[in-house]
Amino acid sequence: MSQNHSNLTDRIEAELRKVRDPNLDLDVFDAGIVENIAVEDGDVTVEADLSDFRPQESDALISTVLHAVSSVDGVDSAHVEHAAPTTEGRVTGVADVDTVIAVASAKGGVGKSTVAATLACALADTRNVGLFDADIHGPNVPSLLDVSGPVYSDDDGNPLPIATNGLEVMSIGLMEDGAPLAWRGAMAHDALTELFEETAWKDRDTLVIDLPPGTGDVVLTTLQEVPVDGVVFVTTPFHAAVTDTERSIALFRENDVPVLGTVVNMETFTCPSCGDDHSLFPDHSPLDGLDTPILTRLPFTSDLQTTPKPGIVADETRSLAERVESRLDEIWRVSVPDDAVDLRDVPPSERYDRVETAFSDCRPGEEFVLVSDRDPAPVRGYLADLADVSTPREAFEQFDVKRPNPKTWILRTRYPTQ
Repeated sequence: MSQNHSNLTDRIEAELRKVRDPNLDLDVFDAGIVENIAVEDGDVTVEADLSDFRPQESDALISTVLHAVSSVDGVDSAHVEHAAPTTEGRVTGVADVDTVIAVASAKGGVGKSTVAATLACALADTRNVGLFDADIHGPNVPSLLDVSGPVYSDDDGNPLPIATNGLEVMSIGLMEDGAPLAWRGAMAHDALTELFEETAWKDRDTLVIDLPPGTGDVVLTTLQEVPVDGVVFVTTPFHAAVTDTERSIALFRENDVPVLGTVVNMETFTCPSCGDDHSLFPDHSPLDGLDTPILTRLPFTSDLQTTPKPGIVADETRSLAERVESRLDEIWRVSVPDDAVDLRDVPPSERYDRVETAFSDCRPGEEFVLVSDRDPAPVRGYLADLADVSTPREAFEQFDVKRPNPKTWILRTRYPTQ
């Protein structure tokens, strides 16, 4: 490279360092936007990764970059090329995301997508959060968060979510023109599976999934394809909505998805004239039948209808996020005695030996605790053989099996006294 060529490149870089990323307040090099500057005679090409910007933001940034480059003496022409986004720090698919939270509802129109979007923004205060809009027939998340496409791909062709204020968002609505999609059965399944498997998230430890209402193909596909750590249901106090919510909760439990609780939305309305609170659904008794904790009760208020952003959410939503985190901890953090026999992740060939060693060391009447990742109920007969008793059910007066979460069973019993 000639000295004059090198000098021109240095002056172009110096001028570009005055251009700031509007979201991060870093120059375009430190923000990872400008990846390369190619200079040939007086023609300059700037390779820039603009995948995190909405179209209008991208156009404005390109204009600023071109103006900066063109102002340098020795530059005859300048243009910007879209660089393939870097894959560094990105994980494809949802399998490696630490925590996956689904937001569901039995009916449409109860505020499910609003709760999903605001919950994701509230959790983003303390976590790296992605929001996946799985409602392929009515994707509302882009409009709720005021984000838009196009969606770019990385070097391997994996779609990249749209970044907004530190939150990453993926939705069919970012790739389509907004028209309703007439996908059914296999088409919906294939499209959703592809997005679940191929979306390249950047350092996300938490993913919030906005499910479509009801219990159709898309919901079932999600339960099959994604390891959901917990589901939040959204309902109004209206009796029909609550009844359908009870049925939907049963489906999730049948599929081994922990139910974190229910958000009761649009319960009350505060009159702007008199200041009194009024119930939008006066008969609240149907809520008494919900066999799940009520995480929060949200009023019908304009505060919950504004565009949410990480760090800028209503107090009610912040409290909801704290309650969700508490429920996740309650369900997945299992407390067992130090002397319990823990068979989780132990190879099948070693399990019986561990049980035999620990149980044989027990004294008559001493408690025996077994933790397993599969139902330990069938071990009763084996324990009876070890204790040399012929009537297992009579020998074990206490034989309690509980399942605190889908991956853990806890057996508590006592060594037979006779």
